[in-house]
Amino acid sequence: MTLRIAVQMDPISSVDINGDTSFAFIEAAQARGHKVWTYQPKHLSWSMGLITARAKPVTVQRIKDQPAIEGEAETLDLAKDVDVILMRQDPPFDMSYITACHVLEYLKGKTLVLNDPKWVRSSPEKLLPLDFPELIPPTLISRDLAEIKAFRAAHKDIILKPLYGNGGAGVFRVKPDDGNFSSMVEMFFGLNREPIIAQAFLPNVASGDRRVILIDGEPVGVINRVPQPGETRSNMHVGGRAEAAELSAADRHICETIAPVLKERDLVFVGIDVIGDRLTEINVTSPTGVQELKRFSGTDAAVLFWDAVERRLA
Repeated sequence: MTLRIAVQMDPISSVDINGDTSFAFIEAAQARGHKVWTYQPKHLSWSMGLITARAKPVTVQRIKDQPAIEGEAETLDLAKDVDVILMRQDPPFDMSYITACHVLEYLKGKTLVLNDPKWVRSSPEKLLPLDFPELIPPTLISRDLAEIKAFRAAHKDIILKPLYGNGGAGVFRVKPDDGNFSSMVEMFFGLNREPIIAQAFLPNVASGDRRVILIDGEPVGVINRVPQPGETRSNMHVGGRAEAAELSAADRHICETIAPVLKERDLVFVGIDVIGDRLTEINVTSPTGVQELKRFSGTDAAVLFWDAVERRLA
């Protein structure tokens, strides 16, 4: 089976060849003989029912500072010229992101879009876990200052973070004696009109924040991300150190619990975050960790992903 694949992503010229999951997906597709184009969300258009993208054919290569050879841009009819579209641009999960999901939804029944844009739009990574309150740490979603203060009073040591952020940006730990609490909340309120998310601090984060990768609802592997000394955040974007890990009983229980929802929503490639035995995020937008998983365990989730795609198209 030879596929025509369009990847909606951030500029490929700036990716990390040793860490970027989209790069790994394209590399694995290329090894199978599939043809790949990339485009940015700003190159996506809807015109009287015709959905197009101004895309460049690419050949990826493991050469630092030149991760891909790009051809001349061409306009693709996404209903006819490609078999698969991957939504892989990074958040923030803002109106631009949501609009791209709406546009790609019109391809339903014509072109396979993964993850399903309808459910990407309706499953933000910090809100989808609310479907499983028994799995998550104490959590508050609110813009009401009195509620946030009450949550802090109840749980003492808390985490504040933007509801639609990514990569650990804007994540703060607020200890019981932290005099910056009010300033932090004012800062969040001044940036946008959205609620913020507050969660009870989980001390187990010192031992790592596990990223479990699921394909078709099944866990295929896990890496542990350990924060730098003196740092609360373990995201690799902010210096977290990835290390080998094994799936724990808690990881498997969480995966078994959420799998039916992931399958129902056609969320094929997902990365969840687990601290201790608590689920903190379900990443369905552009999950990472594939290259680290392969280095530590030998499991090539990119290959497993394309196996799943080909099963669907067969």
